[in-house]
Amino acid sequence: MNFYPFHIGDYISHTSHLTNEEDLAYRRLIDLYYQTEQPFTRNLTWLAKRVKSTDETVALILAEFFEETEDGWRNKRADAEIAKYRAMQEGGRKGAALRWGKGSDSPPKHPPMQTKNQEPLTNNHSIESAKAPKAKRLDKDLELPKDWEDFCKTTRPDLKPLEVFAQFKDYWVSVGGQKGTKLDWTATWRNWVRNQRTQSIKTQDPSMVKWHQTLGGVMAKGKEMGILPNAGETEGQYRERLIRAGA
Repeated sequence: MNFYPFHIGDYISHTSHLTNEEDLAYRRLIDLYYQTEQPFTRNLTWLAKRVKSTDETVALILAEFFEETEDGWRNKRADAEIAKYRAMQEGGRKGAALRWGKGSDSPPKHPPMQTKNQEPLTNNHSIESAKAPKAKRLDKDLELPKDWEDFCKTTRPDLKPLEVFAQFKDYWVSVGGQKGTKLDWTATWRNWVRNQRTQSIKTQDPSMVKWHQTLGGVMAKGKEMGILPNAGETEGQYRERLIRAGA
């Protein structure tokens, strides 16, 4: 696709918490997604090179704005726009075939004119949308599933599955709005586990570990103070807010 609708208000409301580097990486990732019209590879180094960013920044943006699926990293809003575009193209080919009698495989010289809101000229997209799975919130009563625990133990043996799950659950249950819904919670869990920081203070006396040095400590301190993370807030922003509140 060489064009896609860009809603300024939506973009600003969803990205105002990003740094300049993260914002630039997100815009370039979205452009690349529309350009290729396919899910992203899981090769972070390749993606980072394509958008002129770092592996760490790309990983952060993927975790927040994309969904990890069997096909790769997907963005549901972009997928919906791409589906509309393809339906419009198909409608144009069929219309040209009927007008010129050249058979159903004859493409038009130009795509049909788009409406102001970029809706396609056929109803195919509405049928696809009705069949598409809907994002859901994490069940607040969910207990750590066995396959989730096994994945954590296999992928990150340095972590304690129950502690990581407690952090994961506390965070996502507290996130409101669309940001707190996911199509695939299992994929979200896998990504959460992979992105956990390596425990580099194993030999340190636990009493000497400061609350702000670990994600678990930050979440525990926030819970203790009755201050929950805001939607879209990064760990660093949450930690700074707790410090300003007197932690």
